[in-house]
Amino acid sequence: MSTYDYDTIVIGSGAGGLTTAVALAQAGQKVLVCEQHEVPGGWTHSFTLEGYRFSPGVHYIGGIGAGGQMRAIYEGLGVSQDLAFCELNPDGFDHVLAGGERFSIPKGRDNFASRLKERFPQEATGIDGYFATIDALQADLRRAAHLRGPADLLQLRTLARWALRTGQAVIDHFVRDPFLKAILSAQSGDHGLPPSQVSAPVHLGVTHHYFDGGYYPLGGAFAIPRAFTRALKRAGGELRLATAVQRILLQDGRVSGVQLADGSRLTARHVVSNADPEMTFGKLIGRENLPWSLRRKLNRTTYSVSALSLFFAVDMDLRAAGLDSGNIWFYRHTDVDQLYRDGLAGTILHSPRADALFLTVTTLKDPSKMHSGHHTLEAFTFVNYDPFWKWAHQPEGARDAEYRALKASLAEKMLATVEEIVPGIRARVVFCELGTPLTNRHYLAAHQGSLYGTAKTPWQMGPFSFPAQAPIEGLWLCGASTLSHGVSGVTASGLAASRGILRCRTADLLRQQGPELPVYPAEDVSQWPQALQAKIAQRWGEGGWLR
Repeated sequence: MSTYDYDTIVIGSGAGGLTTAVALAQAGQKVLVCEQHEVPGGWTHSFTLEGYRFSPGVHYIGGIGAGGQMRAIYEGLGVSQDLAFCELNPDGFDHVLAGGERFSIPKGRDNFASRLKERFPQEATGIDGYFATIDALQADLRRAAHLRGPADLLQLRTLARWALRTGQAVIDHFVRDPFLKAILSAQSGDHGLPPSQVSAPVHLGVTHHYFDGGYYPLGGAFAIPRAFTRALKRAGGELRLATAVQRILLQDGRVSGVQLADGSRLTARHVVSNADPEMTFGKLIGRENLPWSLRRKLNRTTYSVSALSLFFAVDMDLRAAGLDSGNIWFYRHTDVDQLYRDGLAGTILHSPRADALFLTVTTLKDPSKMHSGHHTLEAFTFVNYDPFWKWAHQPEGARDAEYRALKASLAEKMLATVEEIVPGIRARVVFCELGTPLTNRHYLAAHQGSLYGTAKTPWQMGPFSFPAQAPIEGLWLCGASTLSHGVSGVTASGLAASRGILRCRTADLLRQQGPELPVYPAEDVSQWPQALQAKIAQRWGEGGWLR
């Protein structure tokens, strides 16, 4: 009988990889996580520049409230003992600014529907139909996970109707008002495609995910991998940072382990890849080693959009300027689908400013993040990879003057748009840095800097996506290119990989009985623990939170 160095080796420490590793280690497996970056977390990592902390991949999470799916997972895995969340403004965790009009999306399915019907009374029937379709789709997806036979498919009528159609098709079917369509399209940035290209269940699933409101990790995104790595250590698992996997090893048609960048080899019964399919199959295994059908699927796979990421700090009272803990989705006009298609085409390179932009103030979402009395903000606009590939061969942090000039120009364009949202803010910027698709590729090993793994089109979701169990024995997949994307989707994918390896149920993985997950209201620090209130008051300076 063969002896392995590890039961399972996990490639990548994103939310999916860490979920897999923790679940397997808690089940008694000997687990190793290999992370190529110097910090864990993948898209859930944070970084600090000149004392300011930024979190490029986590801006809000749903399912954290009482009875929420993510809360159940965090408590069930025991990571809740090292994790807490701030709840964004329940009266408007997302603010939509489109074509000069404004609408705030509130916490609560019924609250959201009622506010829409108050604003658009002539569209009440369509709004009810749209929300009923969201409910029915979610019910069908839950049933689909427990199908016993082909006859059960007949029960999934809503899923059958919309599974191969787009988010825009659903919106157009139910409503007509251009601004209402913009509101229902506004969260497209959470899946990274124009509504006319994204799978309908994905688009409506994003809306459903936030019915419970939006929540931000206390301390920033890195709090999530920190809690998971502590749980991994408690369970006897191992994490190696700055440890790139060069190759997934095969023997007699099955996985046998990995080869690291330093040439050393580690054997394992199972390998779980948290990398995207191009990295996993194209680079770590090699197309020449793939079965014909998988090679064809890989060659046909398309990837989600990339982005320009602006990280900056300001010496300005942003609450007095009208901002709060809610995110802002800015669209220059109400044809949101066209704006996202423009983003995919790289229109910002030839425009004086960004026409679509996501803006969030992390120090209003989590007041404990204040540094030197300055607010930190993050802004994003979509762009494709093609304009940046010419610099891909140059080392990160040492690219030529032409690239640096392009970055400076793009940063100014994004700031010009932020100035439209918050007049006077440009003059108060004390720190600014821009990330490009090349930044994402370097730090996150994301194919072409993609934000959400594979593009979530109808023909790349559900049975057409990459399953947790790869068609190579012993190889498993998790992450944004499998079940779904976002922190919730990739966490679920980690549980799916663990279930497959252990041949168990989800409930069997969630038995740690962690403490109740703390949640603090971002808009009312007076309800926070005294120790945190004191910390916030110190960081905010004279007047504390009232400033």
